[in-house]
Amino acid sequence: MRKHDKIYVAGHNGMVGSALVRTLEEAGYHNLLLRTSKELDLTRQSMVESFFEEEKPDYVFLAAAKVGGIHANDSLRGQFIYDNLMIEANVIEQSRVHGVKKLLFLGSSCIYPKFASQPITEKQLLTGPLEPTNEAYAIAKIAGVKMCQSYNHQYGSNFISVMPTNLYGPNDNYDLESSHVLPALLRKFHEAKIKGEDSVTIWGTGSPKREFLHVNDLADACLFLMNNYEDPSLVNIGTGEDISIKDLALLIKSIVGFEGELKFDLSKPDGTPRKLLSVEKLSEIGFRYKISLEEGIKSVYEDFKDHYSKYSC
Repeated sequence: MRKHDKIYVAGHNGMVGSALVRTLEEAGYHNLLLRTSKELDLTRQSMVESFFEEEKPDYVFLAAAKVGGIHANDSLRGQFIYDNLMIEANVIEQSRVHGVKKLLFLGSSCIYPKFASQPITEKQLLTGPLEPTNEAYAIAKIAGVKMCQSYNHQYGSNFISVMPTNLYGPNDNYDLESSHVLPALLRKFHEAKIKGEDSVTIWGTGSPKREFLHVNDLADACLFLMNNYEDPSLVNIGTGEDISIKDLALLIKSIVGFEGELKFDLSKPDGTPRKLLSVEKLSEIGFRYKISLEEGIKSVYEDFKDHYSKYSC
């Protein structure tokens, strides 16, 4: 990408989109096209058509999505599959129609089979059943990947897809009804500390293992791939390292300074037993993450405390 190219970041107010904007601006890309969901509803075909006709972006980062944790994915299945299918179909199609030079589609590691062998390589897509609690979201994301690949095959488009692992960072979602595990635990421990509570309850057994990547590292990887990767096959983006939910909780407990005990609610689902991405392909291309989990959580906790009144409303 050239510094003056028109770059559309879809979903710029979200955690991933805002990190992409920061990274692009720091790298000298200032001709950014940004629209809020109120200004441009990506689920509405006519609005997306009008936007692309008027602005004609050169490059697109498709980070807009309906996202959430286990509870949100399980209870809002219809909303998750509809919104995500519409968003990606509209943006990818209009990128083709209006000659976008390159599009980067952000998927999710939940697209891989529930019992995929570990670490999960890109070739394991569609080789087994999905985790039921986020199946609707995963199917929508798989459709986005296949749409990009199909457009490359039929129309000669240059659309690439990346699969991030579990993300955290500035501008995360701390709503306990819809957040992912790391921000949910961070908020739970903080509130338990300030209220002087004796314990914090963790969903499930604490045994599942998860991989976590700071969103700034993801944004760096996306910019790197946009400028250095042309193949239509998937690219995993992660750290190649994972941690059990129990150990994650203990790490966050220590960082927050909560002195109570952990309790485990065995009536709640664990989700996928383990989900560690193979990052061998990304490493071979020439990228590696920089922010350690402990360092990242410490910085995120400082940001969370600064904005806690907003999250607790």
